[in-house]
Amino acid sequence: MRPLRWQVAVVAAAGLALALETLPAVLRWLWVRRRRPRREVLFFPSQLELCLFAFSSPQLGRAVQLLHQRGVRVRVVTDCDYMALNGSQIGLLRKAGIQVRHDQDLGYMHHKFAIVDRKVLITGSLNWTTQAIQNNRENVLIVEDEEYVRLFLEEFERIWEEFNPTRFSFFPQKERAR
Repeated sequence: MRPLRWQVAVVAAAGLALALETLPAVLRWLWVRRRRPRREVLFFPSQLELCLFAFSSPQLGRAVQLLHQRGVRVRVVTDCDYMALNGSQIGLLRKAGIQVRHDQDLGYMHHKFAIVDRKVLITGSLNWTTQAIQNNRENVLIVEDEEYVRLFLEEFERIWEEFNPTRFSFFPQKERAR
């Protein structure tokens, strides 16, 4: 019975990853189809920026790793306190070669958004945790709007640079003066 649960989890993770990648295009296709015929080819992403407070869902972690293995450029910004908790996927993502940056404990990095191919924004209250996905009342908004994507991408890039480890100070200013 245990192998069956594992197989179901893998299928669910793959399905969720595919849904996250294709849902915007499918919804757009369904909406436009009512007005006029439309032809569209769906491609898998080539770039993924994740800005997440908590990331402990093994299924989503595996989906992100699979995207990375397929050549998708993945960058992750997260909160330093939550990346160290049991079950966090951040260490596994780093081990897989995915670029990860985190804050330096100056309050929570509390964002929850993803940007796919600099064109699609996925945002809302959802932390990428099993608890949030299975038990919480959460919201996820998927937008393909250049202005919103641009604003969130600017925020991602600003945080990405701010959390550059070469800028971290490991010793308080007073100790450096000695």
